[in-house]
Amino acid sequence: MERIDLYCERTGPHFWAEPVNALTNAAFLVAAFVAWRRWGRDPLCAALAALLALIGVGSFLFHTLATPWAAAADVIPIGLFILLYVWATHRRYWGQGRGVAALFVLGTIPWIGLLAPLFARLPGFAVSAVYWPVPLLILVHALLLRRRLPTVAQGLAIGAAILVLSLVFRSLDGALCEAIPFGTHFLWHLLNALMLGWMIEVLGRHGLAQGTARR
Repeated sequence: MERIDLYCERTGPHFWAEPVNALTNAAFLVAAFVAWRRWGRDPLCAALAALLALIGVGSFLFHTLATPWAAAADVIPIGLFILLYVWATHRRYWGQGRGVAALFVLGTIPWIGLLAPLFARLPGFAVSAVYWPVPLLILVHALLLRRRLPTVAQGLAIGAAILVLSLVFRSLDGALCEAIPFGTHFLWHLLNALMLGWMIEVLGRHGLAQGTARR
């Protein structure tokens, strides 16, 4: 039950030690609600919206309780969202079978595991090294899909750009403590909520256009 002190805003072990970081998790809940209202009839989009809501709840717990179990509640839904979206990408965008999609889902783990240490060696990337392989993966798909599905490719590229910007603010939090006492981590929340909601939007629009929402 020891307290984890990672962010500029945290001033002590008490519950509301990170009020801005805690309250901005409402953005995830809003994004999840919008995604569910728009695409709740699509099973994949509905599952992603549920995970998006859990991301908000888990992150709120971490930024208030700041314990190891709350940290797990924060990162596990994020990991599950990434893996489910990889599944959706290979099923919906690439039209591949369940077995192939499952292999790519499993391959996402070593992708992150191998690239994260490389990002950690780059100046300014170490703080968010485990997350940087994700926008890179999205951009790879955007590049490869640009002729097959140009609208989807554009949507993925926009999502990757928002994620990169959010990661920049996540990484700057500690460095800007003296200039911004409450830090910049809250901008990671706001932009990440926007990005994850947008990624569900891209999937939902494509599923509607292709009639694959039940796959």
